[in-house]
Amino acid sequence: MTKRALRKLKERSIHSFFFLNGLIAVVVLAGIFFLLLTSAVPAFREINLGEFLFTTNWDPTSPLQETYGILGQIVSSILVTLGAMAIAIPVGIGVAAYLSDVAHWKVREIVKPVVEILAGIPSVVIGFLGIVLIGPALAKLFGLTHGLNGLNGSLLLAVMSLPTIISLSEDSLIAVPPAYGEASLALGGSRWQTLIRVKLPAALSGIIAAVMLGMGRAVGETMTVLMATGNARAFPHGLMESLRTMTSNIAIELGEVPYFTTHYYALFAIGLVLFLMTFLVNMVADIVLAKYQDREA
Repeated sequence: MTKRALRKLKERSIHSFFFLNGLIAVVVLAGIFFLLLTSAVPAFREINLGEFLFTTNWDPTSPLQETYGILGQIVSSILVTLGAMAIAIPVGIGVAAYLSDVAHWKVREIVKPVVEILAGIPSVVIGFLGIVLIGPALAKLFGLTHGLNGLNGSLLLAVMSLPTIISLSEDSLIAVPPAYGEASLALGGSRWQTLIRVKLPAALSGIIAAVMLGMGRAVGETMTVLMATGNARAFPHGLMESLRTMTSNIAIELGEVPYFTTHYYALFAIGLVLFLMTFLVNMVADIVLAKYQDREA
């Protein structure tokens, strides 16, 4: 076999390997969706879909009348996630910009490993810190009876999202061709103007990906919000109130609910709603990113 044939065989093997990995990812995702769908559909034989999505009373164990409204849980999940992103996005991008363009290499060698170690802290440890440290501080600061509320959960989720946003955003900023910055400086731009008007727009696609992965971490987190947000079933009217997210509700009730009951299937229906919400967020991000890339092209 000639060298050319060996090279083609090697290229085909590499192509097939990556294609197989991509196919496995798609199959696994489709399998998860199929499992959630088949387990959720039986719930709607007993529950009205409109009642399920647009009412707030969740009480599947009531002796009088079982109710399955998850609007409060949906709003709670959105509130906590948006609160976390409001903190994590500016801080994460700011730290990434500092590490890539401002920090001395010695500082970068210290800060970067610390950020990566932060990603490895178990969520139960973060939740414990929320109970014993952040919660009491919030209660004292705002004059509350306790600090187990949405703001506590948002702060903790922001901390958990930061390593992803910082690492990927920094990599995107470093990947910007040096000629971009050199041209800006040569035209009289300051380092700040170069960073804001040249490097950040050039790295926007990677930064958007970092933000979406950070948001995915926040939306899907269970243990931290389970421990830190108070898990109140009432409809939340702000981050200062105790609330219960969809992930927390599933974690609390799935281990104790009798199998193949309406309550059991309703929990899978919550999982399906959460899956679709995550899918929708990622699809919107892809559309926005594609439009930005088309405009730049």
